Formats: sequence, C-alpha cells, structure tokens
Amino acid sequence: MLKQLTNKVYYMPHYSETDRPALGLICGDNFSVIVDSGNSPAHARDFLELVDKMDAPPVKFVVLTHWHWDHIFGMDTMGYVAISHEATKNKLAYLKTLQWNDASLDARVESGEEIEFCRDMIKREMPNRDYLKLKVPDLTFTYKIEIDLSGVTCVVEHVGGVHAQDSSIIYIPDEKIMFLGDCIYQDFYSGEWSYDLEELVILLDKIKKYEVDMYVTGHQNPKTREEMWSFFDDLTNIGEIVDKEVSLNKAVARFTEVLKESPNEEQLEYIQNFVNGNQKK
Repeated sequence: MLKQLTNKVYYMPHYSETDRPALGLICGDNFSVIVDSGNSPAHARDFLELVDKMDAPPVKFVVLTHWHWDHIFGMDTMGYVAISHEATKNKLAYLKTLQWNDASLDARVESGEEIEFCRDMIKREMPNRDYLKLKVPDLTFTYKIEIDLSGVTCVVEHVGGVHAQDSSIIYIPDEKIMFLGDCIYQDFYSGEWSYDLEELVILLDKIKKYEVDMYVTGHQNPKTREEMWSFFDDLTNIGEIVDKEVSLNKAVARFTEVLKESPNEEQLEYIQNFVNGNQKK
C-alpha cells in the first residue's frame, strides 16, 4: 500500500537502487492528483496498481515537479492530463527528439550532455527501452496555479533552484504538506556537484512562506518541519562560512575556525559543493 501522510495525502517511497523518486497522491472529494509520473513505465504501473487498491477518487491530473528523466518517463503510461511549468514542457519537447538506446546515451555522456549516474540508472531501471514513449505536458503555467480537488486545494508554484531551473513545489494548504521534488538538491549537471548560496537563499525564501508540517522530497524520506529547517539552517550556515572561497582547504579551515570543530563527512561534502559553486562563477 501507499504510505499515508494524512487522510488526503499519500506517497510511494523513493527507491535508490534504480533512482526511483517518491511519487505522491493527493485525494480530493471528487478526484485525485498524482505528483510526478515515475522513472519508467514499470514505475508508473507499480504506482497505479497501488492506487487501484485504494478507495480513492478517480485520478484526473499528474503534476510534474521538473524535467529530469526519473520524474517524467512514466507520464505516457499514466495516461492522465499532465500539468507542468512552461519550462518543463520545453525541456520535455526536446527530450522527445532524443534516442534512448545504449549507444545514444553513451554518446551524450561523452559529449557532456548527460551524466554517468543518470545513464547508468536508466539502463538499470530499463534494460530495454524500445517501448519507451515520452509525452509533453498537456497544460502549463508560468508562475503559480491552484487546483481545486473539491475539499482539498493544491498550489503548484515555480521556485527554480540550481538542481533544475524549472522546479516547482506542490503545496496542500488544507493538509500542510509540501512536495518539494528535487528543488533543494545540488546542481548535478554542470561539472562537479555544487550549490550557490545566493540561489539557495532565494529558493528557501519561496519555500518558507508556506505553513508546512511535513515535506516530501524526491529521494529521501519525508521530513517534519523541524527536521527540514534544521537541515536548511545547517546548509545555509555552511554556505555563509564558505562565502566566496574557491579553495577547499581554506574553506575547511574557516569552518573549523568558526565552529571550533572539524567538519564531519556530510559537512565536508556540502563545503565542497559551495566551493564548487564559487569556482563556476
């Protein structure tokens, strides 16, 4: 069964072995909305089978958080009206022009258009991609839209971020739950994984304005407000300590000086992310 967050909101947990992100189901009185379509037709089918076992109102829409393959490859299989930001639609229109066989994927990795991690996960999730059919979203928005499910409202807002500039969040004010997709993650696609402090602060300001009890991210377990903002505060603090430093050794020294302790493994990774971001400027 899908995991239940409230009487109206459910999710299918992420599965890291093949990079399946968490998928969501938001149930109104008259119809339901799915958050993201999965990383393959099989992922979409697995999710829909679980939805079919529930006494949920019929699904009417699937809302996409951003354009990355693991969130959109199941869209055609789901077969519902798809909603996304206009930039997401533009990205998907381009993806439809590409070939997804092994040779084409390998060539895009060689050219730098694709990254090895995604190439490898696509092959693992879908050894055979002859049947893969991509779909362009049916409806788009520019800034923000609201979807009335009768009894429950969803707010879908474009928030951007370094992970994917087209990223959108889905907020359910009646339930105080927010689906973040991958918007809080690093930039994976332009060289070494990186964060940009200014971009992060802008993103968090957009997220912070909503009253949320539980956050659902694409590739982690859901987090309470306290857990999520403890992480955000720690991450922002690291970014402020690193500041504009482009030397990892100097950034680590500054961290140790300010906090009077050496960074742990996770903190060191985030220090490296901010240094990488500074080096790209």
